[in-house]
Order: sequence, then C-alpha cells, then structure tokens
Amino acid sequence: MINFNGTLFPENAFFLNHENRGLRYGDSLFEAIRYVSGQVLLWEDHYLRLMASMRILRMEIPMEFTMEFLESEILKTVNANTSIKNSPVRIRFTVFRNDGGLYLPHSNEVSYIIESKELVNPFYVLEEKPIEVELFKDFYVNAGLLSTLKTNNRLINVVGSIYAKENRYDNCLLLNQNKMVVEALNGNIFLVKGSSIKTPPLSDGCLNGIIRKKLLEIIGNLNSYTLEEVSISPFELQKADELFITNSISGILSVTKYRKKEYDVKVARDLVGKLNAMIRLGAIGSSS
Repeated sequence: MINFNGTLFPENAFFLNHENRGLRYGDSLFEAIRYVSGQVLLWEDHYLRLMASMRILRMEIPMEFTMEFLESEILKTVNANTSIKNSPVRIRFTVFRNDGGLYLPHSNEVSYIIESKELVNPFYVLEEKPIEVELFKDFYVNAGLLSTLKTNNRLINVVGSIYAKENRYDNCLLLNQNKMVVEALNGNIFLVKGSSIKTPPLSDGCLNGIIRKKLLEIIGNLNSYTLEEVSISPFELQKADELFITNSISGILSVTKYRKKEYDVKVARDLVGKLNAMIRLGAIGSSS
C-alpha cells in the first residue's frame, strides 16, 4: 500500500498525472528512512532536515505537518503492508509542490507520498564485499546550498550509475566544479589516513546526510581519531588507508578498491558498531 496525502492506495494505483511538478521540474524532496520493530529510526533528524529543506525551497509547510503526525502516517503505511510490518523496512517519504504553473507555481502548497519496502537486516551490517569505485568526471556537482538538499534532481547520480555499470564499477565518486571529491553516487564519503578521518564540508556541495551527521558526532567524541571536515583531493584517495560511504539505509559501506589501491575496513568495522549502539539508545529513549 502507498500513502498519498493520508489515503492508502494499492501499489499499482494511478493517483498522479502528467502535471505533477516533481515529474515536470523536479520540484520535490524525499527522505529515505529505516523502520525497525515499530520505530522510525532517527526520525527527528529526518523530520528536521525535511522541514529545513522545504523552507529553503519556499514550500508551504501545512499546519498538520508536525513530527507526531508524519510519524503516525509512516506507521499507518507500514502497518497497512501486512506482509512486511514485522520486518525491517525502508521508507521513502516524498513531498512535492502541487500541480499548476510553469516554472512559477500557482501555489506553494504541497502533497506527500509514503512508500515502504522490506529490508533484510534490522541493524546496520558492514557487508565485507568487494566495492570498487572510480571517479565520475562527465558532470560535476555545483557546490552550493541546493546541492546539499535531498531533492528529486538526481540526474548526475542516474548517469553516474549507468557509467559505473557500463564500466563494471560498483560505485562512483562525484567531483565538484573545483575537482574536489564530494560524495559517492549513493552517500557521503569518509577517508581514513592513520588516525585521521576526513569528510568533505557541506560547502563543497555534499549532501547533508543523516548518517554523516551521526558519524561526525560519534567520531568527535572519540579520542582514538581526529576528525576534519575538509576538501578531499582525488590525489588523496590513493594514499588513504580506508574509504567508506554512508547513507541512512545501508549505514556504512566500505570501499575496497580504487584503481590500484586496495583499502582496509578496520575503522569502518569499529564505527558501524558504535553507530548501531547510538541508534539503539536513541530508539530506547524515544519509546520510554
């Protein structure tokens, strides 16, 4: 079942038309969220990012869009899908400006869609499988506030994914207009050299990721690592000890190879355990 503005529809239902502004102009935002055992994980972080993004795009936030209301709509959607409601679930929450207008909309009012898909693992697992990456240099991320938002404008990710498949890579790293490494196709990037961990700053154009934010908190509280939010040159990739990707669905994905360089997974393995512990404590706190 799919939730469209609070009404549940079968997955094969037709409830959007050719005037949809998300389709026409990419006038849309989305959140990819994990649900486990009755809990919408990191919901406050996702909610606050969504509200901030809607304000930046000058969307009108409905009065009923409270954190409690939208969480209840997510839970309603999951529970309506009886075959997966007891499983870990991936939620996609999409909000878009309503139909009408050309570039200038008739209204800033919005609609939303909530979708749910079953996941395998209830917690983050570091899948130690080969992940080979390459730079994607056909197009660049234009650093700026818009590039940090999770909008539906994902053409560079789509074309980059096709490039990766055509060339038998598992992922690609995106560059900004200054030729600095920004992120991977499906998440933020972290580079490890010795006890130093680096990740690009938001000013370089990377997504303002939820797991990125959580890892910044975790690493910042550890004495065993030093953390830097600094630009990363492609030349640093071959000197690094580790390289890993983060997103809200997979958690941490270790890159194993870039060109002739092969990477360790020791720090990623350490951090995924700490990430699970933080989320578990947050889930317990939100239910108490």
